[in-house]
Amino acid sequence: MDQKEIKSIVAQHQVQKGSWIRKATAFFSGGLVGMLGQGLLEFYMNSLNLTQSQAAAPLAMTVIVITALATGLGFYDKLGQICGAGLFIPISGFANSLTASALESKSEGLIYGIGCNMFKLAGSVLTYGIVAAYTLGLLRYFLKI
Repeated sequence: MDQKEIKSIVAQHQVQKGSWIRKATAFFSGGLVGMLGQGLLEFYMNSLNLTQSQAAAPLAMTVIVITALATGLGFYDKLGQICGAGLFIPISGFANSLTASALESKSEGLIYGIGCNMFKLAGSVLTYGIVAAYTLGLLRYFLKI
């Protein structure tokens, strides 16, 4: 293959940027995820007689388990290609990255495979999240004084 053929193949398979259909799909799928989350929150509040802040923990755990199962079964990435950014709310995207890294390195064993590589993708998220929380906490503390 020469360079012209390669460039034409790449151009055919390149993602169209700025497509209104993709934006609308991400918007509505994100709204659907939000509605499902709100429904789960209401379910936990009513069935377990919890306050909204108490029901947030089981809701987060449910989203993490569903995302991990969907990633393990192989259809979370397919949904992500269809829904785009609407599916990758912070907690499900984080659970997806942990599960995908763990599954990718499971052949190396529990310690050197899963244990060492699980946080490969999520490590930067944790690092910058902790640094940002610490910095903002200090800023809030000193602004209150």
